[in-house]
Amino acid sequence: MAVESRFVVIRQGVEVETFMDKKAADEYDKMLDMADSLAEMFEASSFNIDEKVREELCIYLAKNREDVLVALQAKKAKPETAAKKNVTAPVETVNSTDSSPEIEATAKVKAPRKAKASTSK
Repeated sequence: MAVESRFVVIRQGVEVETFMDKKAADEYDKMLDMADSLAEMFEASSFNIDEKVREELCIYLAKNREDVLVALQAKKAKPETAAKKNVTAPVETVNSTDSSPEIEATAKVKAPRKAKASTSK
């Protein structure tokens, strides 16, 4: 018999979401707590926002909390990783009169230079 561990996020007596690992369940629960706090803030404001729109807005802001903090200048933006900056270009195709109508062009990669050996006498 197999045993599975499941982590269920429950809000106001209703199962909201089920997760297979505790960390994901805790993060989701924390996001919902933030959305609830934002909803209370909007309710206390003078803005007349429809309840459904307010709920969607609060969940959006909570899910994107890092971007919100950067926009509010409460946190500095993380520099992009090298992998994101070095996006590979699409492979170009070349027409050929030989057997294949399209041949993929390949870029030549230079080998790194070897350091010159210093000669001291």
